[in-house]
Amino acid sequence: MTAPPPRQLPVTVRTFTQRLSPTPRGARLARHLAVNQLHDWGVPHGSEASGRVAVIVAELAANAVTHGRVPGRDFELRLALVVGSVRVEVSDTVSRVGEGPSIVVRHPRALDDGGRGLVLVDAVADRWEVLDREPPPGKTVRAEVDLPGWLSLVAAVSPRSRAVRN
Repeated sequence: MTAPPPRQLPVTVRTFTQRLSPTPRGARLARHLAVNQLHDWGVPHGSEASGRVAVIVAELAANAVTHGRVPGRDFELRLALVVGSVRVEVSDTVSRVGEGPSIVVRHPRALDDGGRGLVLVDAVADRWEVLDREPPPGKTVRAEVDLPGWLSLVAAVSPRSRAVRN
């Protein structure tokens, strides 16, 4: 006699994608959309995870607008609620010319006007990386923020749990 296979919970991935204009207004909108989407997924406004994602989106969107802007081409924000974390991806249309397989975070001097965006992302994200954009041209910066108790979020927003409560 064999034992029945262990019951596996369904892995639900929630995703959100939005193309935005490469302007300061588009970068600001990206941050607002991100925290509101997280709130809809059960990560409340003002929580640590929401604040960390807001900082990451703000910095990556500002970089896409400032350094990755090509006239007539938008940048893209993608969020995903994946197993154990929130994944943030910001894609633009400027390739990683001369960067090699990864980008080195250089700490700016005290009086430098800029250069702190990726330092902040490095400090706030649990993991991050830079990838070639699919489809080319361009790059995608991906960062993840771990979510303790992520399984309860998935259960709270699943269609089955809504039907049980109604």
